[in-house]
Amino acid sequence: MSKIGKQSIQIPEGVEIKINGGLVVVKGPKGELKREFLPEVKIEVKEKEAIVSPQRKTKRTAAVWGLSRALLANMVSGVKNGFSKKLEIEGVGFKVAQQGGDLVLNLGFSHPVKFKAVEGIEYKVEKNTILISGIDRELVGQTAANLRALKEPEPYKGKGIRYSGEVIKLKAGKKAVKEGF
Repeated sequence: MSKIGKQSIQIPEGVEIKINGGLVVVKGPKGELKREFLPEVKIEVKEKEAIVSPQRKTKRTAAVWGLSRALLANMVSGVKNGFSKKLEIEGVGFKVAQQGGDLVLNLGFSHPVKFKAVEGIEYKVEKNTILISGIDRELVGQTAANLRALKEPEPYKGKGIRYSGEVIKLKAGKKAVKEGF
């Protein structure tokens, strides 16, 4: 039995859920999200709450029951409030600029790196921080991970792109050895 799957999802005011077979459409003030759910789980909407329940008792059903509930809860939360991730760029000469919808990053390479705009994602750039926001939690997280992968923080000086609040454990560099007898 899934502890997460058993919990019902409260549907806030202004959010509407439509179920058509395995396709679930969630509409809210910030937009609309669609997702195809597996036939092993059944999604029901009763008054102001959604309930995810298993159809059959199999190992796969047990594995996807809690996942399906979490995905549906993220969809409901996303169309109501949205999600965001904040990235910080640290390093001498490292900077970011917004050019149209795209981002142009100077990360110590011989050329500037152009990061194409992702549909459904908004960028806000202030000094050396990037705020990534959107209604799809999975897309926001993946976009932030793709940006961070351009120049991950290195372990000696901590230069690179990191999540806000991420702590990079720095290694000790080589120490100068005193020669003498």
